Amino acid sequence: MEKRSSPWRRSSEMAPQTMAILMEYAIGLLARRDYSVAELHDRLGRRTEDGALIESVIDNLQQQGLQSDTRFAEVFVRSRISRRHGPRRILNELMLKGIEGASARAALQAAGTDWYALACEALAARFSTPGNDLREKAKRQRFLAGRGFDGDQTRHALSCAWSPEMDN
Repeated sequence: MEKRSSPWRRSSEMAPQTMAILMEYAIGLLARRDYSVAELHDRLGRRTEDGALIESVIDNLQQQGLQSDTRFAEVFVRSRISRRHGPRRILNELMLKGIEGASARAALQAAGTDWYALACEALAARFSTPGNDLREKAKRQRFLAGRGFDGDQTRHALSCAWSPEMDN
């Protein structure tokens, strides 16, 4: 019986990869979702140690319009806004994904989101009442801070999340 090769080989056991094989793999990844250059570099680095080959594949993908950090950032921001995450958390996650600060901030601005209204929505969706004592209010503040909203947005949300205007 022939021994099958494992896709989880150690780097010392990596088989030589060609440009065509890596391109096919990268296109398969990008067919499922957008990836940042840093994420693609990491994923391709699991297949080969040849940094020049990885850079060549990524450059080729960018020239063909299959990979774009700008498009990745825009899609990522929209997805996090739909999950009711705040600007600080989204910015931090983009930087962890390899998107530099200026591009990340531009993607946040391009979304044109009312962060104050989003904070109200997130709070009202999670909690049914504003809370009766300081402990409950602190719990709501921690929730919004964990979601990535700043102090002003949190104070605004605490004051308006359960107002009748929010129901419209």
